[in-house]
Amino acid sequence: MSPDRAVLQRALDRGEREGGSVEFKERLRKDLHLSDGRRESLAAQLRHRVLSGDGEATYVVGVTDDGGLAGVPPAEFSESMDVLSLLAEEAGAHIDEVQTWSVDDAGARAGTDVDVAGAQAGSGSATDDDDSADGIVGVATIQEGAVLETDDEHIVVGTAGHVDHGKSTLVGSLVTGEADDGEGATRSYLDVKPHEVERGLSADLSYAVYGFDGDDEPVRMQNPHRKTDRARVVDESEKLVSFVDTVGHEPWLRTTIRGLVGQKLDYGLLTVAADDGPTKTTREHLGVLLATELPTMVAITKADLVSEERLAAVEREVETLLRDVGKTPLRIGRHGVDAAVDEVGDGVVPVFVTSSVEGRGLDALDEVFRRLPKTAGDDGDFRMYIDRTYSVTGVGAVASGTIMRGEVEAGDELLLGPMPDGSFREVEARSIEMHYHRVDEAKAGRIVGIALKGVDEADIERGMVLVPADSDPKPVREFEAEVMVLNHPTRIGDGYEPVVHLETISEAAVFHPEGGQLLPGDKGNTRVRFKFRPYLVEAGQRFVFREGQSKGVGTVTGVHTDDD
Repeated sequence: MSPDRAVLQRALDRGEREGGSVEFKERLRKDLHLSDGRRESLAAQLRHRVLSGDGEATYVVGVTDDGGLAGVPPAEFSESMDVLSLLAEEAGAHIDEVQTWSVDDAGARAGTDVDVAGAQAGSGSATDDDDSADGIVGVATIQEGAVLETDDEHIVVGTAGHVDHGKSTLVGSLVTGEADDGEGATRSYLDVKPHEVERGLSADLSYAVYGFDGDDEPVRMQNPHRKTDRARVVDESEKLVSFVDTVGHEPWLRTTIRGLVGQKLDYGLLTVAADDGPTKTTREHLGVLLATELPTMVAITKADLVSEERLAAVEREVETLLRDVGKTPLRIGRHGVDAAVDEVGDGVVPVFVTSSVEGRGLDALDEVFRRLPKTAGDDGDFRMYIDRTYSVTGVGAVASGTIMRGEVEAGDELLLGPMPDGSFREVEARSIEMHYHRVDEAKAGRIVGIALKGVDEADIERGMVLVPADSDPKPVREFEAEVMVLNHPTRIGDGYEPVVHLETISEAAVFHPEGGQLLPGDKGNTRVRFKFRPYLVEAGQRFVFREGQSKGVGTVTGVHTDDD
């Protein structure tokens, strides 16, 4: 019997009894169980179960009153979780976790451990369209206390740097407070895939989080293999620091750009290994950070591997690199943390010397992250560009990304799109999770997963947006922009076709420069047209474009819609 199956068996063995914390439900329906009188009665029953279990109750859905495995169709299981969530809220509690199994004639088959909203989780074993399963049975854990409420003390930091320059290891040491073993062990505390751990390379964006409590003490990760540990960090912290860890390998520059351009970042952290020094990739990543006008810091890593003379030489190289792009380096060892907090951004780039093996410089980074304010504004209506999608058993489609502005609450009616034909689809935010912790609402800058009702996961694509249902978004196929060519072997002429990276959009586009051409180093205006489909674009958004060794940055100055 698998561990997952054992969870279900234990709940069935404990049984539904008076004064116990286990409750059996075949299904829960909105029209029946939320009707007048019934809702209050069921909420009181749930409260009784929670109190009986010293703050925790277990609801088994998809079983009969005597514990028989009945199973319910995926769509009805999702509705049952919606109803259970509302009942828990009324009882001063919340759903902490849901585990599900498919049911066939032979009984329950082991399923997949999933979250209520499934943020940054893997796919479950069945979806709303899975006809292979007779039904679903699930075990929901109900915890006493309201769903976590978030505040504005949450900064998001994007990391960049050449492959093997210690980016992920540094972040892993920060979120755990542990020294690395010299082989990158602490990077396992990030959201990385097994093949990435095995190879020691990141192939996609990964995420990490730590925080500070009310006494300004760090709240760190303890177990990389438990998503509940990440939820604990979120729950115990007064201030959160989330990391979006990008990819250092040159072939995956596109993914790095997506991480730095497509997230609502507050700060950038560029790593440079002391044994290697700045590289071509270092310069490219610094260019992307500066193109997004992100307040940036530099961490010189692997200080334990070199002499003090070599370390001083690399510091000078970094300072020269920063001055070459018009920035003022600020050595933390000379000027201190106070100066870094006060002056980061506005042309000043603090430079730290660190070693994840010896712990050197980590206290200074902790102190800076604890004191840095949030920079990303949240004015305007809710908008989230989608970065990832999942399909989670019993929940359905989940869209993950960083909220660019505004805020969203569970139950909000939203629009998703544009679809390839330019239309938008009505959906509902069924539930929201942030770092595996369910929340009632989330604001600009939060990295979240939103479970969506009214759409299949297959119909959601990276680059689409979620906006309020009462908004009137217009799909954009063509826009005007002011651009600067950072690198190009010859000239950019009419019909030039790079890939445009704007928010989470990565799409081939055609340039029509004003005057017919742009030369390296030139700044000018151009009309840009997406080749294959429309997106939601607005004036003021910044973007990066690239094609081969050619790279540039731009700002949207105007858009063309079908109404024009």
